[in-house]
Amino acid sequence: MYRQAVGRLLDEAANTEEFFRVGIVAIDITEDAPFTGDRAGHEDEIIGTKENTDEYAYQWATVQLVGNAVPLVLDARPVRRGETRKEIVEDLLDSAQEMVYVDNVLMDREFDSQHVLEMISQRGLSYVVPKRMQTSEKAQAKRLLERDQDRYETDRKLHLGNDEWHETTLIYRRKENSEHDDYRQYSVFMSNRGGLIAMYAYRWEIESGYKSIKRFMAETTSKDFGLRFFYFAFACLLYSIWRAVDLLVQVELTGEYERSPIVTADNTLTLLRKETGIG
Repeated sequence: MYRQAVGRLLDEAANTEEFFRVGIVAIDITEDAPFTGDRAGHEDEIIGTKENTDEYAYQWATVQLVGNAVPLVLDARPVRRGETRKEIVEDLLDSAQEMVYVDNVLMDREFDSQHVLEMISQRGLSYVVPKRMQTSEKAQAKRLLERDQDRYETDRKLHLGNDEWHETTLIYRRKENSEHDDYRQYSVFMSNRGGLIAMYAYRWEIESGYKSIKRFMAETTSKDFGLRFFYFAFACLLYSIWRAVDLLVQVELTGEYERSPIVTADNTLTLLRKETGIG
């Protein structure tokens, strides 16, 4: 049902010359509001929190248009215990590619598995993903620091098993104004196509999107998995409606589209309450 609703939004937005069914997507996982207490009956769905606390939380994964596109949430799904990151990314990309032409994928370092990267490459897509620094990356960063070198690239083969390998490029980049004085001054990214590292800044749009989505979420004390996911998915849909409406309003008033919205989230919520009584 969510995909059908977003499909209708895309069809409406596609009536403008400023919208193109093509772009960069970002994939990420976010936490629902945490809770404590008995987890009986929820063991398969409760993942925990990213912080080491006694709180529990459900986790949701999304794929969102970023970059110069209208930042719509193309799909949202629960994260269940035992699922691999590859399964999650594969599912989200399947739905995204049914609706838009995807050319680049941006993800956080929790998706830096070689099997995820290989699957993306097999689809003919490019990716930029930060890499968790292991011993060899830390050693290389230390050498770069000694040479006072800001950037370095090297090809790397990642083992897939059965004598199969995924070929990628590691890009070391020195952080500006880092608080550290050791190898932690550097970040390491992986990409299967050169010249894409600068676009990784677009990935932060999914983080800002999550903050806006929470404004549309209904509060609940229920631990019910289905109810909480419905609230999250519905909030993602309202967020996407807001951004699609803003596109249409901007085009109507100015003849062009700027990513900074002129229609506010509050305007959209007020209209929703007026027209539907929801909210």
